[in-house]
Amino acid sequence: MSVGVAPRVRGRRLLFRLGRVEVHSYKAMLYLGCVLGIYASAPVAAHKGMDVGTFCLIVVALLVPAFAGSRVLYVVRHRRSYRVRPSQVATRSDGGAALFGGLLLSVATSVALLPAAGLPFLAFWDAASVTMLVGLAITRLGCLMNGCCGGRPTSGWLGMWAPDVQGRWERRVPTQVLEAGWAALILVGVVVGGNVLQADGAVFVVVVATYCAGRVAFHAMRA
Repeated sequence: MSVGVAPRVRGRRLLFRLGRVEVHSYKAMLYLGCVLGIYASAPVAAHKGMDVGTFCLIVVALLVPAFAGSRVLYVVRHRRSYRVRPSQVATRSDGGAALFGGLLLSVATSVALLPAAGLPFLAFWDAASVTMLVGLAITRLGCLMNGCCGGRPTSGWLGMWAPDVQGRWERRVPTQVLEAGWAALILVGVVVGGNVLQADGAVFVVVVATYCAGRVAFHAMRA
């Protein structure tokens, strides 16, 4: 099993340059996922009887606690490492986010924010579930290019030539691709079977439950 050299990673981490401005793959995919996710969920919000403009504004506002919560949980989970290098707490070049921290903090924040905006809590999160699924599917491809959240080395048929965040290239289980595909599959299920889940909040519960079930399996495959 051969191992490549670290400089090759930069070719994937750096998406392109505009003069002196460097556009990195992970951040670009994260931004694209958020934007497309909001566009995709807007028709669902309209179907649920919400004002689309207000819905989109609140989704954007909730991205702040989502990103903050994700980072905080990641730092807490890796606190031993950050005790040695506390200056790196605010540095996210290695990815450094834990999904569920962002979900918990954004839902908690929405308890006070949604009534003030005149949006129903359960219906809002049904529509926002689409934002999450689209965003996750696209952002995980950014993880693949960045080298974070990578799978274990393998010589099996499922292996894919990819780096980890330290720049070690090997055939790995493509956990990022599997997780992106799982999010896309759930999204298709929501679109196809959405009429079955009529009760407000049902889509959100199903999305979170099914995504978490898949994530547990994929997380066990990570390096």
